[in-house]
Amino acid sequence: MKALVTGARGQLGYDIVAELNRRGLTAVGTDKEETDITDSLSVESIMLKERPDVVFHCAAWTAVDAAEEEENKEKVFLVNEVGTKNIARQCRAVGSKMVYISTDYVFDGTGTQPWKADCREFKPLNVYGESKLAGEKAVLEILDEYFIVRIAWVFGVHGGNFVKTMLKIGNERETVRVVNDQIGTPTYTADLARLLVDMALTEKYGCYHATNEGGFISWADFAAAIFEQAKYKTQVVSVSTSEYGLSKAARPFNSRLDKSKLTENGFTPLPDWRDALERYLKEIDFRWVR
Repeated sequence: MKALVTGARGQLGYDIVAELNRRGLTAVGTDKEETDITDSLSVESIMLKERPDVVFHCAAWTAVDAAEEEENKEKVFLVNEVGTKNIARQCRAVGSKMVYISTDYVFDGTGTQPWKADCREFKPLNVYGESKLAGEKAVLEILDEYFIVRIAWVFGVHGGNFVKTMLKIGNERETVRVVNDQIGTPTYTADLARLLVDMALTEKYGCYHATNEGGFISWADFAAAIFEQAKYKTQVVSVSTSEYGLSKAARPFNSRLDKSKLTENGFTPLPDWRDALERYLKEIDFRWVR
């Protein structure tokens, strides 16, 4: 199998390329320096050159708060909607499978029940979520066979994330305030990459949800686990979202994702998030933040 990975220098894209290489599969990584996904001719050029069997579309505008700024909104949709349309059209033209990475932000985050993979009760709370939902709709309109995989609370070796932020802050402060009413499950990109490559080797198309196993937690719970595993003495001050203060973009309170469709289709679930965190801390050698 030959795969094209967009956003190959990002957290997830980097790990997908590494997973493909580990399995002896052909990986072609591309990022904005090589391919402008918002330019249909640029996308057509690399797709005709490489003619991949599958495209892992990881490239996206992911700066959630910056997306709310008026001068950025057009750019956000250009990347997340138009860019996805360009990829999907070329997948159809070349005959490539497409794996589109989406987000729990397509839902409004109300209630306490986990969101089902085939749920269509979309109601994004922010521009980022709206743009990713627009990307999903583009895939559905253009392709008959696709993988749409919604993820949440992602952390990986390459790029910034919550774990690295907590390690840095924990190295500088005795206490840190973290919200306790936004609930979800962390996702380690190295584990997710394995699952996505497994998917791409099948024809079990559809929408899926993928996070690590281990149950649902708050960001405050996650921060406490990070400090415990890193052996930091930093104390977590658990606060509500309203107490913490408003950010530019509204965040969902309920980021619980139902992953049962994975096992129903024969895919191996991701390991427990605690195990993933332990492996991750060893991988990044977290002492660099001390």
